[in-house]
Amino acid sequence: MSEELNTQNTGYSADSIQVLEGLEAVRKRPAMYIGDISVKGLHHLVYEVVDNSIDEALAGYCNHIEVSINEDNSITVVDNGRGIPVDMHEKEHKSALEVVLTVLHAGGKFDKGSYKVSGGLHGVGVSCVNALSTYLRAEVRRQGHIYMQEYSCGKPLHDVEIIGDTDETGTSVTFKPDGSIFTDTVYQYEILQNRLRELAYLNKGITISFTDRREKREDGSFRSEIFHSDDGVKEFVRFLNQANTSLINDVIYLNTEKNGIPIECAIMYNTGYRENLHSYVNNINTIEGGTHEAGFRTALTRVLKKYAEETCGKAIEKAKVEISGEDFREGLIAVISVKVAEPQFEGQTKTKLGNNEVSGAVNQAVGEALTFYLEEHPKEAKVIVDKVILAATARIAARKARESVQRKSPLGGGTLPGKLADCSSRNPEECEIFLVEGDSAGGTAKQGRSRLTQAILPLRGKILNVEKAMWHKAFESDEVNNIIEALGVQFGVDSEDDSKKANISKLRYHKIIIMTDADVDGSHIDTLIMTLFYRYMPEIIEAGHLYIANPPLYLCSKGNVKEYCYTDEARQEFIQKYGDGNEAGIHTQRYKGLGEMNSEQLWETTMNPETRILKQVTINDATNVDYTFSMLMGEDVGPRREFIEQNATYANVDA
Repeated sequence: MSEELNTQNTGYSADSIQVLEGLEAVRKRPAMYIGDISVKGLHHLVYEVVDNSIDEALAGYCNHIEVSINEDNSITVVDNGRGIPVDMHEKEHKSALEVVLTVLHAGGKFDKGSYKVSGGLHGVGVSCVNALSTYLRAEVRRQGHIYMQEYSCGKPLHDVEIIGDTDETGTSVTFKPDGSIFTDTVYQYEILQNRLRELAYLNKGITISFTDRREKREDGSFRSEIFHSDDGVKEFVRFLNQANTSLINDVIYLNTEKNGIPIECAIMYNTGYRENLHSYVNNINTIEGGTHEAGFRTALTRVLKKYAEETCGKAIEKAKVEISGEDFREGLIAVISVKVAEPQFEGQTKTKLGNNEVSGAVNQAVGEALTFYLEEHPKEAKVIVDKVILAATARIAARKARESVQRKSPLGGGTLPGKLADCSSRNPEECEIFLVEGDSAGGTAKQGRSRLTQAILPLRGKILNVEKAMWHKAFESDEVNNIIEALGVQFGVDSEDDSKKANISKLRYHKIIIMTDADVDGSHIDTLIMTLFYRYMPEIIEAGHLYIANPPLYLCSKGNVKEYCYTDEARQEFIQKYGDGNEAGIHTQRYKGLGEMNSEQLWETTMNPETRILKQVTINDATNVDYTFSMLMGEDVGPRREFIEQNATYANVDA
């Protein structure tokens, strides 16, 4: 009886079942199709349209693509491909152009005769862009005519029209994202710049032009760039490695086909201590790796280990180390790009390749190329092997250093840093820790915090720049160890495990908040700490646990009206609002550092949760992040300081 009453009370009946027609499902649940509705999803719209043009290039019909950010923040993508078909679709009884733009899972990519390989496999790309745009205009140059159709929120405004004649072919798509769906509708030049540059490297011979028409330069021109590569990933790996010191000047390069799979790969070694492997399948950045990466690593370890044992056996024996696979990858920077006719990706995000046949093909191709290089370049080969032995020695040293600081039980009985003011709660989900610049600000934060859920760890000055240090050096740094100990992060499950993977299963705080002064030095410290997390504990960033606090620059007041201003623009708005543009009678307190605030001010502006502003640190573009950290934190100080001074407001994060 109770179950019957419960069912009736819910009002769940046939009327409750919604059937979403056409592209309504996309507008109802956009994140299911493009990832999210913030910055990442916004830029993903551009990628979907550009990918169609790239697919035309892969098929051999396009060599020039133009991308523009227009004055109203709309996007235009033009290519010189074949042009989307416009003739009547027999099944749908409307133009093929309208089918492509309004029907999910519709496109030439499902027809093996149209495209041999393709990035967008689900056929939802450009139709999703149409659904999520308040306006979209498609122009097709084909069969001697220019065809045009306009749409609003995925619905056609009229039939396909002929608006002119031409002897050219290609497609032009202009769209404006829907501000009622996206939380951010302002395109960022740098994000698009990175992806377009990447596509030019991955598809040599193609020219991609990029123009931002929103603001003119002093000379009246628009900011623009042209991306073109004749050497493909060989040129790409040099670009990625330019912020490092090369161990050898050569690029170990291969461009071949194995078992019907085109494989292009470029390898360099530098004097650094990180492995930077960037892999792509049909131009998709497979950030979670997959079978192609597995084949690459297997070949690298197999060939280098065999060569090292045959040529440097005595040196290895003298060093008293057992060389492991990760030792061969220290200081490695590589790009591997494969083209697969029917790739199998794990999950809708398409970030991990699952095709087993690709592993063997890459293993064979890389193995042959690497063997040939080592045999033909014995001098360079010895330099690589010497670095491998050094990496193995450092790995053993890292294990010993780690053992000396590792806490057995982060939640009970283990030692914690003496400067840590811990919170009383033991529920990580509600606990947060502030990594605070300086003892002065740390003392103020301790006074103003919520003792139940907020912990404070003051940091003395600028921590070790781990980008320029060997792996084990971080564990010899007091400040770095304090952070690791306080968080409860472990490396390796026992003393014999040399794994560099951070174990965050016993993480003590689910919000880790970097809190530094709102100046250039503070931004530099932010970057140093982010480098530590990205290089040693990326799992924390990937899980969404790392944040940056955003303290105010000013406290503005006039009479009884007080307002915290986080930017110079906000201060000017206050002056305009309460002083009619006149600063007379307005008092401005400039906070040069966190230590200048009292505990109450620090609490209400930067620390509970109801009023503060936090920026969550995310990894959107792993390739660009690797390059940026190498550039910012490498040997050359000049570019780092210049970059921070120009971009301090934005800090390397996504809100």
